[in-house]
Amino acid sequence: MDLQGKVAVVTGSGRGLGLAYARALAAAGAAVVVNDVDQAVVDSAVAAIRSAGGKAAGVVAAVGGGEAARRLVDAAVEEFGRLDVLVTNAGILRDRVLWKMTDDDFDAVVRVHLRGTFTCARAAAVRMREQGTGGRLILISSPAGQRGNFGQTNYAAAKAGIVAMARTWAMELGRAGITVNAVVPVAATEMTRTIPAFAPVIEESERTGRPLPDRLRKDEGLGTVEDVAGLITFLASDAAKDVTGQAIGIGGDRLALWAHPKEKAVAFADGGWSADTIAAEWPGGVGSEPETYGIPAPRTPEA
Repeated sequence: MDLQGKVAVVTGSGRGLGLAYARALAAAGAAVVVNDVDQAVVDSAVAAIRSAGGKAAGVVAAVGGGEAARRLVDAAVEEFGRLDVLVTNAGILRDRVLWKMTDDDFDAVVRVHLRGTFTCARAAAVRMREQGTGGRLILISSPAGQRGNFGQTNYAAAKAGIVAMARTWAMELGRAGITVNAVVPVAATEMTRTIPAFAPVIEESERTGRPLPDRLRKDEGLGTVEDVAGLITFLASDAAKDVTGQAIGIGGDRLALWAHPKEKAVAFADGGWSADTIAAEWPGGVGSEPETYGIPAPRTPEA
């Protein structure tokens, strides 16, 4: 995949998945703006990309507000002359069950994930429309945003909103040649290392250098951060010029297209529905096959 001449901004790219995205884009020829809140982390990431022959610059900023978004876009233009790709990966976690989650827990996560995606995408869209040559917005979501996840009210809500914004912006920016897609990644990160079913297997793989077993790579769609990066490079490329408005999952050996929400079952009642007629209809009609919710628990080897 050739991204020569393209310029990308990747938020939250100092480490983990974001760094894997930035390195993959640079390896394909794009110039990359790396972002993190820690100067040393940014410097290390930029040095790693440059030492591999890539082009990179760094911006230390906390994603969320409009000023940080403008700084990222300005850095791309000042350093490399343009902006073609934005990957919104920055995020934090403040996991707690509903009755223990504070206002600050909720607001902090929504500010970085949801508001940060909005402000960065807005700044990028303004620049891309001015350039008049199209562009790519690649928004990072999560399985939690598609299905919900215990203890992640704030995170799941933000990630669900990101997919909704991708679908909306795909319509709004289509005439400008800007595609917008949401990526739903699964990888061995600091978060997945806390899952008891995954932790020992991930640790063993890292210790020995052996790949994760097929039961994780295929059944759970869990692999390394590098396994996810190919989708980012594809979506940034001309090969994906007609792919927009989609939520695409990737992890390990698995690539998937998530369905958009749609009506599953429909019934009609002349004159409308009362509580009593809904109660009579629900068990054997519209509600006879209720939807599941929550990320399925990982299967253990014995299962």
